[in-house]
Amino acid sequence: MTASPISFKLFGTDGAARRGQITTPHGTAQTPMFMPVATQATVKGLTFDEVRSLGAETVLSNAYHLYLRPGVPRVQDAGGLHRFMRWDGPILTDSGGYQAFSMGSLRRIDDSGITFQSHIDGSRHVFTPESAIANQHGIGADIIMCFDQCVFSAGDPASVRDAMERTHRWAVDCYDTHAASLNSQSQALFGIVQGGTVHELRAESTDYITGIPFDGYAIGGLAVGESKAEMHAVTQQVCDGLPAEKPRYLMGVGSPEDLVNSVALGVDMFDCVLPTRVARNGALFTPTGRINIANARYAEHDDPLDDTCDCYACANFSASYLRHLFKAREMLGPRLASIHNLRFILNLMDNMRNAIAHNRFDEFRTEFLATYQPTDETRRQTQKHRWVAERGI
Repeated sequence: MTASPISFKLFGTDGAARRGQITTPHGTAQTPMFMPVATQATVKGLTFDEVRSLGAETVLSNAYHLYLRPGVPRVQDAGGLHRFMRWDGPILTDSGGYQAFSMGSLRRIDDSGITFQSHIDGSRHVFTPESAIANQHGIGADIIMCFDQCVFSAGDPASVRDAMERTHRWAVDCYDTHAASLNSQSQALFGIVQGGTVHELRAESTDYITGIPFDGYAIGGLAVGESKAEMHAVTQQVCDGLPAEKPRYLMGVGSPEDLVNSVALGVDMFDCVLPTRVARNGALFTPTGRINIANARYAEHDDPLDDTCDCYACANFSASYLRHLFKAREMLGPRLASIHNLRFILNLMDNMRNAIAHNRFDEFRTEFLATYQPTDETRRQTQKHRWVAERGI
């Protein structure tokens, strides 16, 4: 493969926390960064002008969904995904391996790939490492992902090992397919470390995947049922084994407390549907934790929900008005809530970058975690968010 089409510059560290910058053919992004999820070429309910104004520099789209609808040829004919959805910044696409896996009884996995039925119309499709890379080549994202097999982290060790070893074989196929294509000059390819919560398997997978000269490395197979302690232990173990000079991406994790704890372990990149999904159900992030805007306590709350927030919702409307919108089932309610939650998360990332730059990240983390209290429902939904995302909900 030719020289990487992206570059990663590490500006500094504070403990294990890292501050840097990724440069892609469609611009730069500061790290640690959060990528809003535009699963089907849209961040639900928002325009990309709004997404950009909230502080997002990179977004994530899903190759599985775009393959099924509108189809890779349609995206290609439109000039690629950037032009199709009118986003001129960096884009990362997931390969579709997790989505095909999550179809349950609708899919079959063997060494050649994953055969599955479309959740849209029941039609039969096959994803292989080669076709997953070809799909992402056609879509045209700046960063594309290897095709991998995800399993429940709490699965039996034999099944976890089988999936890990298959992921390793597929990683080689993905790398070779990408390296042989001219797309390797304009699109970066990331490898994915698997292995569940088994220490020995994660160590083996980290060694194997980093032995392939990918442009960056991802930690997959987390936020799928394991405990927070297990997720943090695996994240720390894998980060400790990843090369310092390349970006590190923790897939599918995005609750505020998990972002702060994972940056402390050395992660550079995140994505998650959680902020916008819970927003559409009236759950909003605040400095002291997540609240339910439908609660009666907000019925006569004529101040902004969060007077420290500069988002459009908090700058222009009261908490009581937001509650009214949800109670009346007005579509503006979920839109304003999504704007607020994304701004909260993106501002949190900016604050972490500043804390790292001023060598006070540990102090920032301690203060944040002492104030922000996730609810039990937040913890449950954090584990479930990826299942919902598969169906574009």
